[in-house]
Amino acid sequence: MNANVSQTTIDKALERDEPAGKAEYLAEFRTDFETYISRENFSAAVVLHRVELPHSSEFRYYAFVDPSGGQSDSMTLAIAHREGNGRAVLDLIREVKPPFSPDTVAANFSLEMPRYGITSCTGDRYAGEWPRERLNAHRIDYQPSPLTKSEIYRAWLPDINSGLVELLDDTRLFNQILQLERRTGSGGRETIDHAPGGHDDLANVAAGSFLMATGFSGPTGGPAKLIGL
Repeated sequence: MNANVSQTTIDKALERDEPAGKAEYLAEFRTDFETYISRENFSAAVVLHRVELPHSSEFRYYAFVDPSGGQSDSMTLAIAHREGNGRAVLDLIREVKPPFSPDTVAANFSLEMPRYGITSCTGDRYAGEWPRERLNAHRIDYQPSPLTKSEIYRAWLPDINSGLVELLDDTRLFNQILQLERRTGSGGRETIDHAPGGHDDLANVAAGSFLMATGFSGPTGGPAKLIGL
């Protein structure tokens, strides 16, 4: 729409990302993504002024970790439990922003988890074996999740929309979840992820810890141990 923008610039933008290029240069609405969750449904899940919950012998707790090499992304940890009424509750969330020593953060997270009676955690497959090696060195068993990040987010959404989730009052977590996007790629394959240039390190561990706490059986109805139980 801007006559000062060359056709070459427009063509390159369309080649790089056609939906985004059309939205920026041709004033066309994007149809390839939508928001992950409504602000109204998500806000209802946040317990105002609750920043952390102490351990209770009444519950079993579950941890999910999102490792990072310490240069560009945060390394995060979330701990959750399930109550007798079926509601899943987020008890603790930690974020260490880069730059940092991954081994130091692994050691610190390994001190947090035993406070909730946790000796094993689940996380993504980032960076191969080092998360398992470093956490094992601190007596925490690390198991990579067989579920992709998109699968975790997709499985978690019905619980949020059904009011079965209690979240901590954390602004960064709040913003990351609200900024998640559902994208439909070629062949109709849907992915759920942060926007380009964004982050979802806290959202990822929160969703993962909730699925573990609720005993999610996996996308094909397989055993609950798919997510580390």
